[in-house]
Amino acid sequence: MRLVFFDDYRLGSVQGDRVADVTAALGDISGVGPQDRLLMVISGWAELRPQIERVAQAAPSRPLKGLRLRAPVPRPSKIVCAARNYMENGVHRSVPIEFFLKSPEAVLEPGGTVELPPQQATIFHHEAELAVVIGRAARRVKAAEALDYVFGYLPFVDVSARGLYGGFFIGKSFDTFAPMGPAIVTADEVSDPQRLSIELDVNGEQRQRFGCDDMANTTAALIEHASSITTLRPGDVLATGTNHQGLGALQDGDRVSLRINTPFGARNGPDPRAGAPARNGWPALEFSVSDPEKRSWPRGVDEATAERARTPR
Repeated sequence: MRLVFFDDYRLGSVQGDRVADVTAALGDISGVGPQDRLLMVISGWAELRPQIERVAQAAPSRPLKGLRLRAPVPRPSKIVCAARNYMENGVHRSVPIEFFLKSPEAVLEPGGTVELPPQQATIFHHEAELAVVIGRAARRVKAAEALDYVFGYLPFVDVSARGLYGGFFIGKSFDTFAPMGPAIVTADEVSDPQRLSIELDVNGEQRQRFGCDDMANTTAALIEHASSITTLRPGDVLATGTNHQGLGALQDGDRVSLRINTPFGARNGPDPRAGAPARNGWPALEFSVSDPEKRSWPRGVDEATAERARTPR
């Protein structure tokens, strides 16, 4: 199932290019805040799912396009992000796991505007990623069971300011620097997250194109490692890193679109390496960029950053 929040954080079920209002399945939620509504869905999912499906059959629907979509995870207690987790198209044999925390204040709604701060970064980059929404408390879980702790998956962009002193948190935690959504795709739709593919365009120009099978450490391995350090709670977000081949600058006036695709077929479908099957795209994450300073950088792919990411450390 593909779940969204819209308008005043009503719950919707995405069906093709339309959204069915399934808020009634939650009962009386007056006085329940946005993040707590998500936690209600997560904690009661086994019982709520059939109710949501029944409500969706009779509920009025609206076009997805033009709907005021809200952040699917409005206020996570933690956003845990993997750094340098890709083999950069097979160049690296292994990459050690490294995490940083991104401020929950950085969450941006779908269709929102990333606001570049006045700090004098050398460049602002987009980093397209697959993110996990945790479904139950995970502490010291093993990789073999790690995906059982996942409620769902969503598109995520780790907006990054380069060249600022203070490390990852400083460069990645500005308000609006965590666009995500629009939908949470529940875990039952994704049998193997490593078989997903990611596409990000800026102003219709191709930027990032890569498969999650290029991760040096799988989604399950990341959950295992993160949960060995800190307990992951329901509604927490864990972002799995990016392939840096295709990064480019973000600047004033840009329109960004991120799509995650899964092969057609049962759940993740046939092995994409057996040919070139059609792709089934999740709802696209779209946002714009504003820079009051009106700074500019070369357009297109940042080849210098791509080369550095390929260089052995």
